[in-house]
Amino acid sequence: MTRLLVVLGEGGHTRQMLQLLDQLAPQHEYHYLIAAEDQLSEGKIRLPGPVYRVGRPRSKVHGHTDSLPVAAWHTLHSLLQLLPILRQVRPRAVLANGPSLAVPAALLGKLLGARVIYVESASRVERMSTSGRLVYPFADLFIVQWPQLQAQYRKAIYAGRLL
Repeated sequence: MTRLLVVLGEGGHTRQMLQLLDQLAPQHEYHYLIAAEDQLSEGKIRLPGPVYRVGRPRSKVHGHTDSLPVAAWHTLHSLLQLLPILRQVRPRAVLANGPSLAVPAALLGKLLGARVIYVESASRVERMSTSGRLVYPFADLFIVQWPQLQAQYRKAIYAGRLL
């Protein structure tokens, strides 16, 4: 049984990731990573597994995103919270699709020997998300759902609409 750390994000990110997990089915051991501020995602999980919460590395409050120094501070804080979780879980792979929490989880997972599987959000047709651009260089498997994106990023695999 493969142990996966699944990064969930609020709203559409969680919905898309859970649809993907429905396709993978229960043959894996799932562990879920959710932003501490996310009040909805945990209640939507359909395949059982432990849930871990850490602070969001970048926040959007009323349409404003954190400044670069604030985002860097929050990212460092997230990494420090993630380290004991990843050491405990020891996932074979980190599976993510776009929330800002995906970046430190994927980076730290990679440094600890996990494979990084990133599925760019279905809403990304012409340009990658910020998280996607940051994870792309070190992802072991980077999946896009539109041929326009695959044409721009040669390492990306076009898989059609997954989510």
